[in-house]
Amino acid sequence: MPFLSHLRRPGPLAAALLACALAACSPVFNWREVPFDGELTLLLPCKPDRAQRTLPLGEAAVPLDMIGCEAGGATFALARLPAGDPAQARLRAEAWRAAARRPWAGAQLSEAPITLPRAAEAPAPVELVAHGPAAEARMRWFAHADARGALTLYQATVLGRPSEADAAATFFEGLKLR
Repeated sequence: MPFLSHLRRPGPLAAALLACALAACSPVFNWREVPFDGELTLLLPCKPDRAQRTLPLGEAAVPLDMIGCEAGGATFALARLPAGDPAQARLRAEAWRAAARRPWAGAQLSEAPITLPRAAEAPAPVELVAHGPAAEARMRWFAHADARGALTLYQATVLGRPSEADAAATFFEGLKLR
């Protein structure tokens, strides 16, 4: 390639400066719409990871699907578990919320009802805010009925304090049920 033969490879300093310039252009919160299942779409500030595990709720171990990522000093996550009929959904929601409160013993907790378009009325959507000595979290639980009437429970969580003040609000406002 004679045309390019007069160009030299950049030195280490030039390469480092280029890398810093490129990093400065990439936002900490790169919001993207992510379909989670056939019933819900959410906004995440980074490329998500997916996982599955079982959650012990009372005497049963329930399958739990999760999606989430870390950005700007916080973890943004959504978890889903099957709830079945309304009575079983209420029991599972109460057990899930109790399990989520356990690690925050001694922290300042506040719980309040919330609204979410297209969420089931029962179990009622609720938000828990936890402020501990070393960490904080906002968790929202809500249910959704599919076309057959089967309920699914969801927990949306922001763990930590995001570096942008409106990041948690963007995450929660980005939850869209179908």
